[in-house]
Amino acid sequence: MSPLDVGDAITQAHQEEWSRVIATLTRQFGDLDVAEEATADAFATAVERWSADGVPPNPGGWLTTTARRKALDRIRRDTMRDDKHKQAYVRYADPPDPLGAVDDERLRLMFTCCHPALSPEARVALTLRMVGGLTVPEIARAFLVQEAAMGQRITRAKAKIKAARIPYRVPSAEDLPRRLSGVLAIVYLVFNEGYLASGPDTDPVRHDLSAEAIRLARLLRALMPGDGEVAGLLALMLLTEARRTARVSADGALVTLGEQDRGAWDAALVAEGHRLVRECLANGRAPGRYQILAAVNAVHTSARDVAETDWSQVVALYDQLCRLDPSPIVALNRAVAIAELDGPEVALAIVDRLQDALVDYHAYFAVRADLLRRLDRAEDARAAYDRAIALAGNTAETAYLTHRRDQLE
Repeated sequence: MSPLDVGDAITQAHQEEWSRVIATLTRQFGDLDVAEEATADAFATAVERWSADGVPPNPGGWLTTTARRKALDRIRRDTMRDDKHKQAYVRYADPPDPLGAVDDERLRLMFTCCHPALSPEARVALTLRMVGGLTVPEIARAFLVQEAAMGQRITRAKAKIKAARIPYRVPSAEDLPRRLSGVLAIVYLVFNEGYLASGPDTDPVRHDLSAEAIRLARLLRALMPGDGEVAGLLALMLLTEARRTARVSADGALVTLGEQDRGAWDAALVAEGHRLVRECLANGRAPGRYQILAAVNAVHTSARDVAETDWSQVVALYDQLCRLDPSPIVALNRAVAIAELDGPEVALAIVDRLQDALVDYHAYFAVRADLLRRLDRAEDARAAYDRAIALAGNTAETAYLTHRRDQLE
């Protein structure tokens, strides 16, 4: 095997196993720093060994075993200096923790990491890094913060875990409801990164991530069948995933909802998503965020074309969502629907009020550019497109925005 082949194999293993190995060692030894250092050492060893011996049949198992040995070596070295590490070593000799209420390993790790002692933002960010497999830049873009700020947030979360001695204990069935909101947020953010990758160096659509998020949502649905938000999240992702093959053109540009070939949508996913939305509406309880977003997507996927979309219903749903989640991104999405119902001038007045909150968000400038284009303000639209292009990381979005800008007279 050539060094290039080995590098490709290690990269693939890194993507699939890095976060799992770290989370496994953290749970066993109770120290995230030890887990991260041992995992990094294991991957460095893999570069040397696999180049000479070839990639083993089970790369993930090899990496986990090697990382565990390296963690034990470090703990042995530090035993005389650090009683905490000595206790961790003793704990490792005990029988492994029971699986608890969740059978799937990745989902179990998500519930384990979403400890209520951490802030909601810290839980989500840390779990996305350790278990979700997203990089710090990808997580930062998901939260609309600078990469350095997100790195500091994750570091502070790790420090709090150490200082407060928060245990990485497998959650019981009674723990799940308190941790569910964090797990749902993580699954949705992983899906979003797959649905529209935020980095310039990846494929514009990462089906591996969106498929994994849907798999996890189906497991959550089986685990908590009576929870409306679980059903809503699954419906939302299914109705979004149904449009995947129609979202990028042959030349690699994004295709907007209004321009997509609706005959290319996955009819089975649309039907399943609609069934879940009807189930949520029938339960008689006030809908949560994911249920409302799923209902918005159900309206879109019920129309034969964009002209038949019930925009008044979409606006009403966003009004309801704004009361639950008065965030600037929700307000921006509502403005897009307002533009179809009341015209681009009314929508632009709403969008302009959001600039300070969304000054680094490419979609804000993309929406503003489109509204300005529809109002025949070509020069202002061009400036907004330029800003959106500069901020966008997704190659398909960049190609679409560039094409729209170049169409301006």
